[in-house]
Amino acid sequence: MSTVLIACNTIKDELYKAIEETGFNHPMLWIESGLHIKPDSLKTRLQQELDHIDNVERVLLAFGYCGNSVIGLKAQNYELIFPRADDCITLMIGSSEKRNRLAKESPRYFITKGWLEYENNIWSEYKATVERMGREKADMVYEIMLKHYEKLGVIETGAYDLENFIKTSTKVASDLKLEHEIIPGTLRFLKKLLTGPWDNEFITITPNTEVTMSDVYGSMDLKPSKDQ
Repeated sequence: MSTVLIACNTIKDELYKAIEETGFNHPMLWIESGLHIKPDSLKTRLQQELDHIDNVERVLLAFGYCGNSVIGLKAQNYELIFPRADDCITLMIGSSEKRNRLAKESPRYFITKGWLEYENNIWSEYKATVERMGREKADMVYEIMLKHYEKLGVIETGAYDLENFIKTSTKVASDLKLEHEIIPGTLRFLKKLLTGPWDNEFITITPNTEVTMSDVYGSMDLKPSKDQ
């Protein structure tokens, strides 16, 4: 069966690792990072790619809902399959169940190497604010912005040199006044996206059908598979 994968640059390291471990061998299209900040722009960009795909039976989206940017997307003459996940953080943590459990334990702001390399992220915005306003005022602004967070959770996915990255992530935590923490991640969800089975952790849209709010949220009572 012919398949195409559309993925976000933010999770490129993790996806390449998952591809290597699963033997996935289908065409890939990469979407520039940072568009999730403007969900309408991400939706437009994704639809452009979907409209250009032909002669395949299945398109896999390596994206979460990303601010509901998937709602309104229209599959052409192929199945459209994407994870039942809020965003790519859930994909790299392994399941919504595990992410919710971590959130209940302690409020965390999650990051990965890809988040810093490819995103318009809160650290780059913090540094820009320091340049404009000075560090003291910038710290006051970000103390208010991040008042609901206690920790900076660095997700260890095994897809990059963590020891090297920690040199940067500890600086991020220091600047944002958050406690630095390493969170074990997994490629389980991404590998399952590539190979199946596409069970209740995924949403499958039939050919020539539009993604609706009901598709995304109508079955949230389904229990996700146990995370690993």
